[in-house]
Amino acid sequence: MRFEGIYTPVITPFAEDYSIDYPAFEALVDSLVEAGVHGIIIGGTTGEYYVETLEERVKLLQLAVARCAGRVPVIFGTGSINPEESLELARAAVEQRADAILVATPPYSLPTEREVAEHVLAVDKAANLPVMLYNYPARMGVSMGEEFFERVSGCANICAIKESSGDINRLHLLMQQYPQLQTSCGMDDQALEFFAWGAKSWVCAGSNFLPEEHVALYNACVVEGNFDKGRRIMAAMMPLMSVLEQGGKFIQCVKHGVTLSGQFAGITRKPLLGLEESEKQQLAQVISTLKATIADIEKGE
Repeated sequence: MRFEGIYTPVITPFAEDYSIDYPAFEALVDSLVEAGVHGIIIGGTTGEYYVETLEERVKLLQLAVARCAGRVPVIFGTGSINPEESLELARAAVEQRADAILVATPPYSLPTEREVAEHVLAVDKAANLPVMLYNYPARMGVSMGEEFFERVSGCANICAIKESSGDINRLHLLMQQYPQLQTSCGMDDQALEFFAWGAKSWVCAGSNFLPEEHVALYNACVVEGNFDKGRRIMAAMMPLMSVLEQGGKFIQCVKHGVTLSGQFAGITRKPLLGLEESEKQQLAQVISTLKATIADIEKGE
């Protein structure tokens, strides 16, 4: 499977009673596909999978596959603190006809690289689908290192990695020592660097509410090879990256961005709380400036 383009880890819209608003979710999936994203991810961190039941996660996948109807690939996140649940989710990915699975390190338990490798291989065996690895040590506590890669190197299904460590040296390591892995940007403020090193995909939460602008950066860098234009687009995006990554309210900001775009995003499930009014105003101003600036760049101004 080729991972190329913008992949959106879709939010989960929650109503005021914390139930999932499934029609709003379906409408968001439709709007993302129509806006030109190249794939969607269900059950990622941005989707708040960690406060959802397995049944809810599988239903979201089922609805997403039906809404996408083959127009773009659907990747299903198998992350869980309990590895047995990851296996169950992997089997559900097959049953619901997902195109690929996202496989992360089990959080909190701090497994060794050998243990991470055995977990990944077990999840792969349960699904036998293309695998995008998910390296996010800030959330999971451990990193997928060289011993890990050596132990999983014989698995043909492992074809990509979403690299979210924030360590630019990891990008250099992956691109030079593991060229067989398709490296996908998972740290938004490094997207330009990933593309410059030859990455061809970006898993970006901001594309939930700015899909066209994220596609514009991908097109400039990967499709057109115009890194001068890419730098200008990235510069326009950097204030948004600062708001998303440095405020400690990443998912809340993404959801409010979706609200500002005219889609229903709802609230976050606890323990996360909503944004303060001043934070909403700051985000709205950043988004407005970003959209206007990138529109001018796209027009050649």
